[in-house]
Amino acid sequence: MLQELSIKNFAIIDDLQISFSQGLTILSGETGAGKSIILQAVNLLLGGRAGAAMIRSGAEAAELEALFSIAPESRTATVMTSHGHDPAEGLLIRRIISITDRHRIYVNGRLATIQVLSAITESLASISGQHAHQGLLKEDQQLLTIDQFGGLQRDLLALRNEVYAGYHALLPLIQNFHRLQTAALRQTERIDLLSFQKAEITEARIEPAEDLELEKDRNRLKHAGMLYQTVQDGIENLYVGSGAVLEHLSTIRKTMDKAAQIDPGLASFSTALADAGYRIEDIVEGLRTYLHTIETDDGRLEAVEARIDLLHKLKRKYGGSLDAVLTRRTEIEKELFTIEHLSSTLEETQIALTRHHARLCQISTDLSSRRAQAASALAQRVETELAALKMPHTRFQIALRSNPADDSSEQFLTCEGKVMAEYGLDRAVFLIAPNPGEALKPLSQIASGGELSRVVLALKAIISNTGAVETVIFDEVDSGIGGGVAEVVGKKLLYLSGHHQVICITHLPQIAKFGNHHFRIIKNVQQGRTITTIHALNFEDRVRELARMLGGETLTPAAWEHARELLESP
Repeated sequence: MLQELSIKNFAIIDDLQISFSQGLTILSGETGAGKSIILQAVNLLLGGRAGAAMIRSGAEAAELEALFSIAPESRTATVMTSHGHDPAEGLLIRRIISITDRHRIYVNGRLATIQVLSAITESLASISGQHAHQGLLKEDQQLLTIDQFGGLQRDLLALRNEVYAGYHALLPLIQNFHRLQTAALRQTERIDLLSFQKAEITEARIEPAEDLELEKDRNRLKHAGMLYQTVQDGIENLYVGSGAVLEHLSTIRKTMDKAAQIDPGLASFSTALADAGYRIEDIVEGLRTYLHTIETDDGRLEAVEARIDLLHKLKRKYGGSLDAVLTRRTEIEKELFTIEHLSSTLEETQIALTRHHARLCQISTDLSSRRAQAASALAQRVETELAALKMPHTRFQIALRSNPADDSSEQFLTCEGKVMAEYGLDRAVFLIAPNPGEALKPLSQIASGGELSRVVLALKAIISNTGAVETVIFDEVDSGIGGGVAEVVGKKLLYLSGHHQVICITHLPQIAKFGNHHFRIIKNVQQGRTITTIHALNFEDRVRELARMLGGETLTPAAWEHARELLESP
């Protein structure tokens, strides 16, 4: 049940808080006051698509928040628990819609994704507005309505979900089967190509990071002469040449030794000079060793460059790096192994595919059979409900049809000559004849706005017994109706509120009078800005509001008296 709703900086709403209760809650107000904006905010909290255009002008972000109490044994409680939330704490949903389109969702204070939000709220509330009425005209929505109705006694929703899961498990098997079939047709050609590529990579005898070492070798070979001369000059200047560094150091050390005989404090410096001489000798020895490593062979340079060219060719061909080339060889080996065992793999896949197809066909056929029974029962219930809603001679039927399979149909997605879809073999069409003597025609072709509103209400009242949702919200349920029909609709809404929390936006006092709670939504201008506010109405406030709904802003004594009579009448 929706307990609290908070809306801030959303469309023309500055800051609004509403507390809801069980039963039938009426929202009324002038056209454009912001009633539908409130429902739009609720829809976003249930997982609807958000956009920066919804933010109030001048604000950086809009903030929406709703608190729901959750029944312990409800589907919502189960889903919350699976996502690590405690249903006993209630469900607090918060959405922040940013002007930068960096929106955020919080569920019980924890950051959540839109997928998690949608999963939790799937069975939480239902909004039936103009778009919902139009949605009923779509065949997939009509099929879902049958399954929701059948869920009460025949558990059609569970069977529908099983078909959905089986269908989507079958699709990758079909794709894999066709891939293997194609591979089998091209098996010889593919083996030749893969074998060539494997041999090409294997024969190169690639070592990890070999290309980096080769680049270093090439650089040394190209500059071998300069390196040799540099090292040779170093040896000459340090050790063997006239006036070499070591010769100077030796002279300085001998002089320092004599001075140390006068002042022993200089002895340490003499020792350090001796050490420096030894270090220079070590350096010279190392440089001489290095000279032997310098290669000046042009043939070696050509070999290194040829090797680098080969590796570059392989890198360009197989992924851009030596690691990618080696990875490609592993992939080729795996694919060759798969092809070598293709026949057995193809046979195993076909067996699994046949088994899954048979199971899905069986479930889909069972679902169709149960749907037919549910559709017949639902049609009778709808006729009864419509009769109570002042459509006494209306005939209502549900036609279940299927798409026949043909030569172009995927064989594993057909069953008994019919095409299987993700929700089974059936297509549903709601047929209605509102007046005696008329032929049954699809609901989408002949239903007026008032008739469609009553069909929607009838279905909501019927399906309410399935416990599909906990909160039902109606917008424009009074579209195209008035007078005595409106009062019947109001009574039906009141009946529905005995099973669920019902929130209804209406312009008709004949409906509003049945509300257990009544709020008036008002739009006014403050300091040059449009502001929407909401006010809970007591009895006298409701009399005034119903009088306004009856006669407009000019409240006549007759309107006052009529409004009071409406509220006081049973």
